[in-house]
Amino acid sequence: MTTHLPVRLWTWTAERLTVNAGHWVSLDAQSLALPEGVYTTLRTYGGRRIVGLGDHLRRLAESARLTGAGCALDLAWLRVGLRKVLAAAGLPETRLRITVPPACDRVLFGLEAFTPYPEHLYTVGAACVSSGLARDNPRAKTTHFIPSASQARAGLDPGVHELLLVDSGGRVLEGSSSNFFAVLDGELRTAGTGILLGVTRGIVVRLAAALVPVREEAVLVADLPRCREAFITSASREVMPVVAVNGHPIGDGRPGPLTGELARRYREHLLELAEEP
Repeated sequence: MTTHLPVRLWTWTAERLTVNAGHWVSLDAQSLALPEGVYTTLRTYGGRRIVGLGDHLRRLAESARLTGAGCALDLAWLRVGLRKVLAAAGLPETRLRITVPPACDRVLFGLEAFTPYPEHLYTVGAACVSSGLARDNPRAKTTHFIPSASQARAGLDPGVHELLLVDSGGRVLEGSSSNFFAVLDGELRTAGTGILLGVTRGIVVRLAAALVPVREEAVLVADLPRCREAFITSASREVMPVVAVNGHPIGDGRPGPLTGELARRYREHLLELAEEP
């Protein structure tokens, strides 16, 4: 969740950081006005530290490669720009989106002040609905997906937090801006193919392996009534319990114990997982 402070934009080219004029109500709205490209969305801890930063940047470079960009993204150069833009923004905590157009000759940094999601989404849990949205190339995080996802989210009931992408075979793949997990038949299940491999997802999979069998295979919509608990993950949400899908409760309709333990362990490991640019 973000505050109502303006969303700002900087461009990083060569060794120069410049401010872009404009007014946007959200990072998604800003992305609709920018050139198409690959992107990643991050949040800071302590103003400068970012969990899984190296993985985020490597995925950004891989996304550029998968989309046929005619260049190799210089991650050291990108890190310099990230350091400069965080200093220039001067925000206590930041949610930021890094967008790289196909030529890789510039980086666009969109920033807004970050505040955590409402506490009730963690204590009471979030509701989701299924959607036929699909990514063109699930392994590449491209801005091409943002317009359709933004339009679909704009029509959601206020009580629904996230859209779950379901394929033609009825598999729950991921959220529109998150990864999806469910506990079924004593296993923690999450799709391993046909999805964007979220950085937070990868951390949670590793943490969960010490607690429960993990199978990287999607659950079916038809199996959701048998799931004991569910949750979604993302850089901004961390680990958020899901208590209902399409109006039907997951488990007993309350956040589950494994979800709570993974959320606790994720928070516990933040300092070792976070790094400065």
